[in-house]
Amino acid sequence: MSIALQREKVAATFAAPGFGMRLTFVTVDVFTDRQFGGNPLAVVLDAGGLSSTQMQAIAAEFNLAETTFVLPPKDPAHTARVRIFTPRAEMPFAGHPNVGTAFALAREGESHGGPGGDTMIFEETAGLVRMELMRRGTAVTGASLAAPQPLAIGEAVTPEVVAQACGIAVAAIETRHHVPLIASCGAPFVFAELKDRHALAAAQPHADVFGRALSREWATGIHLYVQAGAEGADIHCRMFAPLHGIPEDPATGSANVALIGLLARLRPEPDLKLHKVIAQGFDMGRPSLLDARAEKAAGTVTATFIGGTCVPVMRGTIDLA
Repeated sequence: MSIALQREKVAATFAAPGFGMRLTFVTVDVFTDRQFGGNPLAVVLDAGGLSSTQMQAIAAEFNLAETTFVLPPKDPAHTARVRIFTPRAEMPFAGHPNVGTAFALAREGESHGGPGGDTMIFEETAGLVRMELMRRGTAVTGASLAAPQPLAIGEAVTPEVVAQACGIAVAAIETRHHVPLIASCGAPFVFAELKDRHALAAAQPHADVFGRALSREWATGIHLYVQAGAEGADIHCRMFAPLHGIPEDPATGSANVALIGLLARLRPEPDLKLHKVIAQGFDMGRPSLLDARAEKAAGTVTATFIGGTCVPVMRGTIDLA
């Protein structure tokens, strides 16, 4: 696209209906109990007048892993319609944006006409997302979600592709439990287990390989994990999604809610309630802890959950001239 056409596209975006508005936003750090840890999220609290193009432009301006936009629900029995954008694309479902948005709305005391209490229902592209608030006394401290879709296992991905995309040796990939594969509970990721924590720490994304071998529509990113207890966690992981403008994500709820389902599916027990604490972001200075649960009955994973604590960080306005 020429520079002139790019300028025309930007001008058209900012001349569209919805500008001339003042929007309130808050930011929260998700999956942490302290500011400047976890995964930061921007929440635009009343986005009803914005177009999709404008939402994408605002998300690119924040340049966080995700930005959410809260709209009135289509069904008044639900809490809100929530749209989720990375700096480059809209997501049908994501974990830390839902947890952070529920926390933010609870603190705002806004439910957009929906029911109060400790349960929220968000309307999203992937389906309805049920949120349960977490409290310490009367204070809201975080939230957990039930995945909007059952665990789905997709095709295998060669270890060579994962190794090249993540800058690791093929020998560092553990294949005794499963080969690298795509799994989803609303958003697809490539999952690969590594043999040790050192291999995980050494990984670095190579955007050119992602561009050649892993389309954005096929998989959101690559989720590497190692089953090694440390820093109060059972599992350590990292997630790379450069095609979404996310070189590395500090905490990925939508990936880890599928990971806990995958781990439950791999266990031999036909009936199981699996609980793991998952650490992410430690290698990038944004330590995050996610509480992951899965339920399995008669050999089938029937439900998966992800949650954690949040802290407020900033509040401001967006003036759309």
